Amino acid sequence: MSKTGLSVILVPAVLIIAFSGCKEQPSSSRAAEPVANAPDKPASAQQAVAQAARKLDFTLTDHNGKEVKLSDYSGKIVVLEWFNYDCPFVKPHYEDATFANLADKYAGKDVVWLAVNSTNYATSETNKQWAQNYELSYPILDDSSGKVGRLFGATNTPHIFIIDRAGRIAYEGAIDNAPLGKVKGEYINYVDKALAELTAGKSVSLAATRPYGCTVKYAN
Repeated sequence: MSKTGLSVILVPAVLIIAFSGCKEQPSSSRAAEPVANAPDKPASAQQAVAQAARKLDFTLTDHNGKEVKLSDYSGKIVVLEWFNYDCPFVKPHYEDATFANLADKYAGKDVVWLAVNSTNYATSETNKQWAQNYELSYPILDDSSGKVGRLFGATNTPHIFIIDRAGRIAYEGAIDNAPLGKVKGEYINYVDKALAELTAGKSVSLAATRPYGCTVKYAN
């Protein structure tokens, strides 16, 4: 990552926008699955993606009123967690400290965890109250305009993006394969697996899964 922008390889995503009332409605409880690799793009398409990727840097305000700029974490691994305190798929992960434990586990390995709230009715005050209630060690960023969420193509809460030290999106998708704590077969925490590989200097073996959860409630 550089101060002038990010060099990011984007995984295609379908933007699902729902303009219902303030309370979240579940989008999908289907267990997350790996996403097949996309076919190679022609050179012109690759150049277009690379050019668009440079615009993925952003500045948002956290729940304490501090400005956070993505490019300030150049050379670090950054986890972006799309968040909504009203989503029933998000709440269990906070009750069980899924996100908090991962943030703490990798904090000493140059990993930065940032929650992003793109919910149209979210406020810094409600974000701050949530952060205090769960004693979070990482910030919740206010993106109630939805600009950053749309920029990344975030579709669900939770929806995770991991940016590697070189500024590329190394993983995007679900936190794990257990929506609402329900898992078929062996439990897999995709984010933990990806971070373990990245912090060991390896490539991520599974770059994308289908995110589950509530649709992001973007502003219109």
